[in-house]
Amino acid sequence: MKSLTSLWSCIANEMAIRCCTSATFDIKTVERRTEHEGLSFLAITLAGFGKATQKWLDQGFVAPSDVPGFSRTPGRRTGLPAFLQGFLGRVFDPCSGVLLEHPDIEAIFALRQLTLMFSKIALPEDTSNGYPQGRGGRKVVSAPRERLAMLEFLQCEQEIKLGDNTLDPLFLEDFERVSSVLYGEYFDWLESNLANRVLIPKHGPGTVADRLSSNGKYDQHVWTTRLQAVFPSEAFLSANANFADRTHQKVTFCETALTYCKSARVDRVDLLEPGAEVPVRVISVPKTLKTPRIIAIEPACMQYTQQALLRLMVDGLKRFYPLSSMIGIDDQDPNRVMAMKGSLDGSLATLDLSEASDRVSNQHVLSLFSSHPLLLGAVQATRSRKADVPGHGVIRLAKFASMGSALCFPIEAMVFLTLIFLGIERELSTSFENEKDIESFSSQVRVFGDDLLVPRDYVLSVVGELETFGYRVNTSKSYWTGGFRESCGREYYNGLDVSIVKVRKVLPTRRQDATGVISAISLRNQLYWAGIWKGADWMDKYIGTLLAEFPNVAPSSPVLGRESALGYQFQKLDPYTHSPLVKGYYVHAKPPRDHLEGAGALLKCLMRLEVKDPQVPVNVANVDAEHLERSGRPESVNIKLGWRPPY
Repeated sequence: MKSLTSLWSCIANEMAIRCCTSATFDIKTVERRTEHEGLSFLAITLAGFGKATQKWLDQGFVAPSDVPGFSRTPGRRTGLPAFLQGFLGRVFDPCSGVLLEHPDIEAIFALRQLTLMFSKIALPEDTSNGYPQGRGGRKVVSAPRERLAMLEFLQCEQEIKLGDNTLDPLFLEDFERVSSVLYGEYFDWLESNLANRVLIPKHGPGTVADRLSSNGKYDQHVWTTRLQAVFPSEAFLSANANFADRTHQKVTFCETALTYCKSARVDRVDLLEPGAEVPVRVISVPKTLKTPRIIAIEPACMQYTQQALLRLMVDGLKRFYPLSSMIGIDDQDPNRVMAMKGSLDGSLATLDLSEASDRVSNQHVLSLFSSHPLLLGAVQATRSRKADVPGHGVIRLAKFASMGSALCFPIEAMVFLTLIFLGIERELSTSFENEKDIESFSSQVRVFGDDLLVPRDYVLSVVGELETFGYRVNTSKSYWTGGFRESCGREYYNGLDVSIVKVRKVLPTRRQDATGVISAISLRNQLYWAGIWKGADWMDKYIGTLLAEFPNVAPSSPVLGRESALGYQFQKLDPYTHSPLVKGYYVHAKPPRDHLEGAGALLKCLMRLEVKDPQVPVNVANVDAEHLERSGRPESVNIKLGWRPPY
């Protein structure tokens, strides 16, 4: 913890100079409490203070009761906590605690940086709390927190079922009507492409519920009868018709899919009946030190076809206006621009939903696609109906899908956008009849996952509509009254960016800790570009004790080095290309061995060479020559010393 508190002290002194105050008392407080409370003080208690500060900015006054772990200054009548009082006093009135008419933006940035910089830190390999770290630096959630997360997952399922049973059918009718106005032409286009089988599936590098290797997914011989009705296996599992075996064997409920997943190659495709389908595997991964994140690992056949639908949906969203301006899939910048505008003029509110993915009921999805049966059938065929929850066995799912499904993100965005316009309708006491009514809000409404932007004038009605359908608005991260806004990882106050740099890992103590070194260098460069110069200089000295070579490089360089506005340095020229070279450490990671041959190899090669424009030639040089021998995510990451380009 000493290196973390030293870094915090350095940044605190730098922020104090910029804000014309002193951080001496604050540094002593952090050192004392970290010594007694450990990492939990930095990652949980201090982060709680930061979240309270954001709440105070939004509501316009300080409520010391929000931070019970921090006392006021003894013998002084003040409305501020004693901790970080020098910074708080430049934002809030010291006596009343009311937000100043012109608060110091530098002090706001300092408060957020000093309190929230450790809120996303990973667990160290050996801590006093007994939370271990997994193989290869993978973060592991503590057993008590994981059990609690699984219980909350089950409780969420019960709440979804209760909400489905108690929701007034008239609300669902309104939901269907608004969704048909929003997505009518878009869904027509999707159905047309589905009917013509314009689908390109895809396998990802991640794990699957049936535990196939990365290349092994291309040799899969397990399909489901639900998928077969919409996505025929002979069209999706074979390179061409010559390899398709049209004789299928159905698997009964008493036979498990695991037997077929572990078996050697077979010549036929085994069609699983619904009762024998492989359930999604529910796991928890760290989100913060306090709360883990629940995700679900999908079976290979589901993930494969979900990717095909996802590609079609994303392509369609870009074709239809105003949907293209209101739903974000791969671009967060429009959300950030709108959040900045909302913080400047107060016209837009930012909303954040708790457990957003896990609370999307499948009943809402059925209503969303109710007027397009072919599309509805495809979406439902690729949805896993059961989940294997650790400690609780296999359960039937009421939610549409958890994080891990390729369709979770776009479909939840469609559901939330529908509810936003349903809320706007209620506030206006009118009904949207066509796209013209929708277009007038195209610059005021945007959804990116669970990050929502809505007009402030309708925010209460939208919040009410979301909660009526069973969603929880995270009021501690939703803003519409003050000058603070947050969306897609960026924060703004009165139109100015007050986003901060966060420490993701405990600082390494030896060069062999490759992931730690990589994270530390990334932290150093983020501090530099954020203008925290002394913090970056402290990191330079710290990293210099670990690495023999730490040169100045460009952000695009493969070398792990210092990024600088002054440019890169080089030490010699390549004898063959005469291009600059610099000596430094670079990341070395090889995919695990995973041999693939035969029909599966042909299928993978054809899918890798798939291009949208047939007139564009394939660049064979960019195709990995070893992808049939090695594939998947590397089991370990190393750093090596060598000569590489500095740009």
